[in-house]
Amino acid sequence: MRMPAEFEPHECTVMCWPARSDLYGDLMARAEAAHALVASTIAGFEPVTMIAAPGAGERAAARCGAGVDVIELPIDDSWFRDSGPIYVVGDGDPPQRVALDWTFNAWGGKFLPFADDAAIARRYAELAGHKVRSIPVVMEGGSLTVDGAGTLVTTEQCLMHPNRNPRMTRTEIEWVLGDELGVSTIVWLPFGLALDDDTDGHVDNVAAFAAPGRLVVQGCSDPAEDDWLRCNVNVRCARGASDAAGRAIDVVEVPVLPFAEIGGERVAVPYLNFYVVNGAVIVPVCGHDADDDMLALIAEQFPDRETIGIDVGAVLAYGGGGVHCITQQVPAIG
Repeated sequence: MRMPAEFEPHECTVMCWPARSDLYGDLMARAEAAHALVASTIAGFEPVTMIAAPGAGERAAARCGAGVDVIELPIDDSWFRDSGPIYVVGDGDPPQRVALDWTFNAWGGKFLPFADDAAIARRYAELAGHKVRSIPVVMEGGSLTVDGAGTLVTTEQCLMHPNRNPRMTRTEIEWVLGDELGVSTIVWLPFGLALDDDTDGHVDNVAAFAAPGRLVVQGCSDPAEDDWLRCNVNVRCARGASDAAGRAIDVVEVPVLPFAEIGGERVAVPYLNFYVVNGAVIVPVCGHDADDDMLALIAEQFPDRETIGIDVGAVLAYGGGGVHCITQQVPAIG
């Protein structure tokens, strides 16, 4: 069994409708609009299921439109990348697909309550008719990226944080990832983004595979920013690493890291929090002068896909994430 890369074919995308009103406050309507826009954009390329809390399904359906299937299940928050299942597949007759239900602890207990989010991976997978296996290790989908060919990239800042699995050594974490996700090579980047306090440095803000052996990494061109050093170190660490095939990883740096002001807060809006779907790459933007150039650079890494920038980056960052954070792919089999 192995975890497929995000750029491999999807059966569908699953999302969750915003449910924690105190997270967005007066920006809740904008958060709903952002989720609806992401869902409807993806629905132009593959099926989308939106999970809404009981009683919120009608509103979600009205805002998302007819192209998005809405179901109701208990949830606490909308970050399905982290609370949802991580899928692995295996070649067989018939082909195998298993939803891995990792332990979810709300990023170290930062947001309460989270009991429904801790249960949503199994609840959704069972409703969808997928085989489920629970793993007693804290892990979030946003904390890792794979190339589908044996290589995984993560950050030390997140996976080694004492609020995740404090009794596990780095070697023990590598064993679990290897056994459960079918990877043989793990590349540890030191840092997430400086303002990413909520997730303690998830990798999906700073790195993503575009193909086996090719890693796109977030840079920061402003030496006055804390992320200038953090991103620089990440890029150099990635360039010094090899993948599971023994090749030096081809690192493509996206050199600009935008920032925005929203709701009285300053937020980072990394282009790297993009989501790869069947036929497209959905990229969060926020009206930065470099948007067009950075979208063109990302498009070069995915020549067979349409690259689409959608202006939801600031409001999702205010909530604690981005386009990738609110989506989770179900890989196609067969």
